[in-house]
Amino acid sequence: MTRTVHRRRWTLDDRAASVWHSLPVEVPAGCEGLAVRLEAPDVPGLVADIGCEGSAGWRGWSGGARRSFAITPRRATPGYLSGELEPGTWHVVLGLHRLPADGVELTVVAETGPVPEIPGTSAYDAASAAVVVPQRPPRRDLPAPAGLRWVACDFHAHTLHSDGSTPVANIAALGVVAGLDLVAVTDHNTVAHHAELAAVGSRFGIGLLAGQEVTTESGHANAFGPIGWVDFRRPAAEWVSTVAARDGVLSVNHPLGGDCSWRQPLPERPPLAEIWHSSWLDLRWTGPLAWWQSWDPATTPIGGSDWHDAGDLNASPGTPTTWVCVDEAAQGPDELPAAVLDGLRAGRTAVSAGRNAPILLRLDDDLLVVGDSGDLLLAGLDGSRRPAPRDGATVPATGRGQVLIEHGGTVVSLSG
Repeated sequence: MTRTVHRRRWTLDDRAASVWHSLPVEVPAGCEGLAVRLEAPDVPGLVADIGCEGSAGWRGWSGGARRSFAITPRRATPGYLSGELEPGTWHVVLGLHRLPADGVELTVVAETGPVPEIPGTSAYDAASAAVVVPQRPPRRDLPAPAGLRWVACDFHAHTLHSDGSTPVANIAALGVVAGLDLVAVTDHNTVAHHAELAAVGSRFGIGLLAGQEVTTESGHANAFGPIGWVDFRRPAAEWVSTVAARDGVLSVNHPLGGDCSWRQPLPERPPLAEIWHSSWLDLRWTGPLAWWQSWDPATTPIGGSDWHDAGDLNASPGTPTTWVCVDEAAQGPDELPAAVLDGLRAGRTAVSAGRNAPILLRLDDDLLVVGDSGDLLLAGLDGSRRPAPRDGATVPATGRGQVLIEHGGTVVSLSG
């Protein structure tokens, strides 16, 4: 066992120079494992993140959710990729997310050699084994263009692979109970959870879309698709080009989300934005609509619960629900992720407050309200307003970016 210790006092000047700092660790040939722990005092104002970059590529990220992790050829702490430890210089990546005004001393200890216990794995296995497949409520059958059908989705959820409280299996179970057809699992700055998605989705009968929340203090973006890891340390413009080149789909997350609102400069806009996020607590507040209007009305709207645990603002995934119009031949959990990505690329989305709430659907060149709850208005991002259709009638769509609202101003549904 070889130990490497990095101990120093980190200051606000260090954080101003860079939020992320790479601390080298030499990994020998034939290494049986790497174990890392962060030792930090319990002081107000400190949020320190950790992750790991191997000599051949990224191996995982804990953020501030864990203070220790281990990687071995066969198993790794949730959030990290197991596999042979290639020899060379590895780096523990330290993120100075928040520091107290007078700085703080942090110690990173890295040990190479046999790992007697891999942090987090026993609890993860036990939590996964305790999840049973629940009964699914009846699916909601919605009018759709010929050859297509609408599926209910949530595009933002977290597990124990980052700062969520449950394993992938429980996200799948919660999605089934909520009547969803697909959930995107979007853990922060890691793709370690992707290896589980196909098998868990098949077991629970729900599509699980590979996602990752590319996370910085200047904004978050969800990258959808099995596209490999996206380097959050690079400029956001590179996220757009990288995701597109790998045939994924990128979405700006919670653009008005408190201290992580979107502030990244982008010469090229990604195709999606999480206009309806769980933090939109008062649907009379028009801030998200104003952002959408000023950003780009042609941006395809999606929604996300940003589910982490049972104490969240939303009790389960699916609040809000994003509806995606997909090829009707895509029926099973193995086929849905690719079909949903195609639907997102085509801009075929609608967002409602929940799976059973009223929805504004686009049917080719027309708009239809399903689940009419009274006199409603159609408001376009171009400033137009008109009565919403009722009793199964349709009205012509007048461009992208349509909002279904009550006369008092409460938002009911969005349509791309």
